[in-house]
Amino acid sequence: MGELSDDDLSERVARLPLERKVRLLTGASMFTLRGEEAVGLAPMAFSDGPTGVRGLEFTGGPLTCLFPNATLLASSWRRETAAEVGRLLAEEAERQRIHVVLGPTVNLHRSPLGGRLFEAYSEDPLLTGVLAAAYVAGLQERGVGACVKHLVANESETDRTSVDSVVDERTLREVYLLPFEIAVQDADPWSVMAAYNDVNGVPATEQDDVVNRILKGEWGWTGLVMSDWFATTSAAPAANGGLDLVMPGPTGPWGPALVAAVEAGEVAESVVDDHLRRLLRLAGRVGALDEPRTWREDVPHPGGPERREQLTRLAADGMTVLANDGTLPLARDVRIALIGRPALETTCMGGGSASVRAPHQVSIAEGLTGATDRVAVVDGVDVRSRPRPGRDGMRVRLYGASGTLLDDRHSEEARTIIGMHGEALAEPVARVELSAPLPAGRLRIGVLGVAHARITAGDASFEVTLDAVSDDVGADVLRPPGWQTDVVLPEPAELVAELTGREMVAVGLVAEPTPPTDDDAIAAAVAAAREADVAVVVVGLTEEQETEVADKSTLALPGRQDELVAAVAAAAARTVVVVNAATPVLMPWRDEVDAILWAGLPGQEGGHAVAAALLGAIEPAGRLVTSFPAADGAAPAWEVVPTDGRLVYDEGVFVGYRGYAARRAPAPAYWFGHGLGYGSWEYGEVTLDDGLLSVDLTNTSPRASREVVQVYLQPDPADADDQPVRLVGWTTVDLDAGERRDVDVALDPRALRTWADGRWSRLTGGRLLVARGLGDLRGEVPYSPPPPGR
Repeated sequence: MGELSDDDLSERVARLPLERKVRLLTGASMFTLRGEEAVGLAPMAFSDGPTGVRGLEFTGGPLTCLFPNATLLASSWRRETAAEVGRLLAEEAERQRIHVVLGPTVNLHRSPLGGRLFEAYSEDPLLTGVLAAAYVAGLQERGVGACVKHLVANESETDRTSVDSVVDERTLREVYLLPFEIAVQDADPWSVMAAYNDVNGVPATEQDDVVNRILKGEWGWTGLVMSDWFATTSAAPAANGGLDLVMPGPTGPWGPALVAAVEAGEVAESVVDDHLRRLLRLAGRVGALDEPRTWREDVPHPGGPERREQLTRLAADGMTVLANDGTLPLARDVRIALIGRPALETTCMGGGSASVRAPHQVSIAEGLTGATDRVAVVDGVDVRSRPRPGRDGMRVRLYGASGTLLDDRHSEEARTIIGMHGEALAEPVARVELSAPLPAGRLRIGVLGVAHARITAGDASFEVTLDAVSDDVGADVLRPPGWQTDVVLPEPAELVAELTGREMVAVGLVAEPTPPTDDDAIAAAVAAAREADVAVVVVGLTEEQETEVADKSTLALPGRQDELVAAVAAAAARTVVVVNAATPVLMPWRDEVDAILWAGLPGQEGGHAVAAALLGAIEPAGRLVTSFPAADGAAPAWEVVPTDGRLVYDEGVFVGYRGYAARRAPAPAYWFGHGLGYGSWEYGEVTLDDGLLSVDLTNTSPRASREVVQVYLQPDPADADDQPVRLVGWTTVDLDAGERRDVDVALDPRALRTWADGRWSRLTGGRLLVARGLGDLRGEVPYSPPPPGR
């Protein structure tokens, strides 16, 4: 592995005729690239990766670590955390012989309705870019490539393959391109992914201005730009626009069409040569050129004790105490009523391409009952409106139109993908039969997929037709439609679903016990709360809301969860609410409870992490990375549904906390940067010397704690209508009980500038605000830019 000279790369490219050059610029399969012996190129393997290295299969692949989601990891505000995650993901990639991990996601939390925000770090470009750079460095130092995505203005999922994101040049530069710029400058990622959407009328896969002029030209970046999966729709415009690699394969819009475009003079062959040089450079960096790389064999097992400790710590460390009257941390001798469906069925990851097959997913009920024996667990109200696949596996039989059995296999999961791109079968699949055993009792059964389905369970029989939900090729794979019903089986039986007549891309079975009614659940919760010293109510979202291919329509908790919290709070002596969600939710009961812990989507060790945070074994010292609106619509940017195909970013640079601070939306329920932890802090004198801010900080609590010292620039009042407040630096610091220290915060010059008239210029001045989130200012000092040349 190593860096090849431009001359070496060009000499290799010159060995191949045009057709063989072009052939290498489209994937060989869903997640692999072709090799080419004539240039010393070995095949390469890519894997989705923001939450874990899934490998080459959407379903049924090898067990792999399920990490806390990106928003939760970012809530630590620690570069060291992002770098550690990168290193751990590299180990997971090595175990599966993956050359490139498709992450990190550096799109921003523009609107809190965005379905895929759980994959992204924050609403702030500086925080996002710096953490992404640390992740990239940690990953690539182990010889595994990162792929920073999705370039660019890809902050929502509605009509994602056709929406035109309309963004002015200043906003694009200062906000949405800035995380990519920081990652490129600070860590040199080896690849970048172009998004599905258009940007100002031009597809992201054809963005000459963004890719060629800025990324490859102005920033001098030498890596490879690949498409998002199935995003490329043209040959000459995409090739000329800077796209280097089309994914997936083996077919696509390039191949013969790109050869013909070169021969017709629409694309210069030198353009193809540059694409191939970048591909070979990537191969050299990841060990797929000439001598094959040596893969590490001693990687810890994904479910073993080393990974359990690491992932528990990483999850708990980012959890955020939103409110606390002193109830948290809980004493180990208190009687706890643990209440809520998410306590028993904790959502540990979001939906879509970020999902993985984990060795286990520890629920909050499992984690807390394992940590203390004074817990009574009570189910809660229903939180889902869509069918979901069962937790156990199923038998899958594929038949052709001739009636021939094409495949008969066991799926470790109750969902699978039919006709994976590049999968070889004797003939096309015409009928699929799914089956799984069922116990006796009251059960919820059903089926997932785009097909006509006949379902049987014992003497019960049903027929349904499930239609595609959108034109997005990924939607029916990542979020297939479904049907379910409740049955009573007097004895064990087999659940069988026969699917015919449709595309049948993703299919699955629903099989689970019928849950209690909401009224019964609330009554049982109230009774348990009255008997306990403290009620811990777990509420949250599921992969129905936190998912690729769909956005939210409200921030309200699904089902009757708000009613459940209010009823428990009225009955309990003390009430703690744990929010199992990656993104903001409305909390109409927040003034009625004693403490709120935001737990994110905490990964495979989620239950252990929540227990450690509640009991104080690990301080939940996180700070919010996105502002929590006080009501639906009460945000600087809200709409995610395009109008006539266009989604206008009309809030400009006033996204997130910047817009709240400028009073372009009502004050949020919780500010960006907010978080209480379990410590208390005294801020003393603040000084500024040559771009380095210092603050006198004391931990005034009786325990060791971590603080995140945040520094924001409030521009001069004369500029307030045009220049928003913005984060310009921060640092994390751990202090023992009673310890005092002078803490330094370096100001990042990339946040102290503005884009106007086609160039960068320094901001003229203002005040530097030292804060624990913009809702808790602790000091300030005047700021003026250093003289030119410094």
